[in-house]
Formats: sequence, structure tokens, C-alpha cells
Amino acid sequence: MTLTQQQEFDALVEHAKLAGQARDWQGARQAWVKALELVPPDSEEYRLTKTRIENIDLQLSDKNVWKKWLARLGPVGTFILVTLSKFKLLLLGLTKITTLFSMLAFFAVYWSIFGWRFAAGFVLCIYIHEMGHVMALRRYNIAASAPMFIPFVGAFVRMRQYPGNVGEDARVGLAGPIWGLGSAVVAWLAAITTGLPIWFAIAHTAAWLNLFNLLPIWQLDGGRGFRALTRKQRGIAGAVAIAIWALTHQTILLLIALGAGYRLFSRDYPADDDNVVLMQYAGLIVLLSMLMMMTDRTLRASF
Repeated sequence: MTLTQQQEFDALVEHAKLAGQARDWQGARQAWVKALELVPPDSEEYRLTKTRIENIDLQLSDKNVWKKWLARLGPVGTFILVTLSKFKLLLLGLTKITTLFSMLAFFAVYWSIFGWRFAAGFVLCIYIHEMGHVMALRRYNIAASAPMFIPFVGAFVRMRQYPGNVGEDARVGLAGPIWGLGSAVVAWLAAITTGLPIWFAIAHTAAWLNLFNLLPIWQLDGGRGFRALTRKQRGIAGAVAIAIWALTHQTILLLIALGAGYRLFSRDYPADDDNVVLMQYAGLIVLLSMLMMMTDRTLRASF
């Protein structure tokens, strides 16, 4: 490509991503199609761009089938369509045989150790965490696999494309703990409503698991989030971890603070601040730690 074509291609890619974030799939598709015309057919950019167009086509075709079928039901169909549009991605992974089988194997292992009630809640919380990643990947039109579960390790989603920049990668990484926080809060609400210790145990474990994932190391979600933070922001994140540790006494926060201190001296920080990622990261530290503290007290009183 010439320099002019490269600049036009980059502008179209940026437009397509913004349209995708706004869920304007038709606008995103048009931009990707125009971008496809600018790159050589044997290039990696051509392959990735074509894959993104195919992903949008698949999503649009799914939407059209549901809309036509539900339109026959009138207002009831409209209500169902709105509801499904919010929750269908959460159920998407369960339609994959590999995800379902690995999930059942994971559930069986933890059932044999902790009982089926805790195992079911634990597996569901991990699944929701992973679907948070899937949701964010779809938002950026990044092809990825459905979640896969491995006993005693956790679960993962394999990306088939790289995010466009560290900001996107950070948001994809932190989407898991954000959705995981939601599952922990639901378990905690069930706990205070029913008073059953099993719900407190599930809420506490889910909160700990998502807080653990915020460690700013390796390929953990916190490590991905930290790549978008400047040196100053990494210092702020570490300070938040220490401040919340002083309040909640959750030991894992010291590990997060140590990791943040180590990352202060690495040279992979960007030039510009990303305040959204910083707010997400710090907010997750605060909320997950507070949730752990509240459930901790109840569990100690129960046992």
C-alpha cells in the first residue's frame, strides 16, 4: 500500500471500531468493506479484515432471523427480543459442545470436593467472568473461541486476533473481573436474602478469584489492564491497593501493590493516560475487597 492508502485504511479501521462500539453493525461493516478494498489479498490485514466482516455478517444474520420470528408475536415478541439481546451472549458459550463438556468436567471435580451447590455456583461465576471477555471481544470485532474450563486452573478464552491497541486489550482484560464482580454481588444479595452460608461462600470465592485476576503480572487480567496505564497511573493503582488493604486487611491487596510497584520500573507503559482503565481497575479493587471483607465476617461467624 502507498502511504495515502495506509492512512485511509487506518482511518476506516478506526471508524469501523467506533461504529462497533456504538453497536452500529451496518456502519461498521461498510467501513470494513471499504478498508478491505485497500489492502492486498495475500496480506495479513486482508485476512483479518475479512474475518471481521464475516463475524458481523454472522451477527446480523442471527439478529434478522430472531426479529422475523418474534415480530409475529407483536408486543410480546418485542419484549422477548429486547430481553434476549441483553442475555443471549451470556448463554452463547453453552451452545458450544467443547465449552459445555469442559464445564461439566470442571463441575464434577469440584462437586466431589465441595458438594454440588458450591460447585454449581463456583462454575457459574467463572463462566460469567469469561463471558465478560467474550462480550468485550465481540464489541471490538475480535474473533475468539468460546470459554474452556480446566479443573484447578480455571477457564480461558483464546483470541484468534490481537486487539488493535493496549487500550482495547486492557478493556477486554478487565471486562472479565467486571462481569465477575456482578456475579459475586448477585451471590452476596442471595446470601443476605436467604441467610444461607453457601451463598456467602460462593460470593467470597468469586470476589477473591476476580481480585486475584487483578494481579498486574503475566497474562492475568490485571497485567493486561496495567499495559494501558502510565507510570503515574500505576503508582495511583498501587496506592489504592495499599489504602484498601489498610481498611479491609485482605492480604492479596499487598500482592497487587507489590506487582504495581514492580511495574513502575518496567518500560512498557504508554505515553498517554487512560483514565477509563484506571477507574475500572481501581474501582474493581475497592468493590471486590469490600465484598470480601463483608462475606469474610459472616463466614467466620457461621463456622
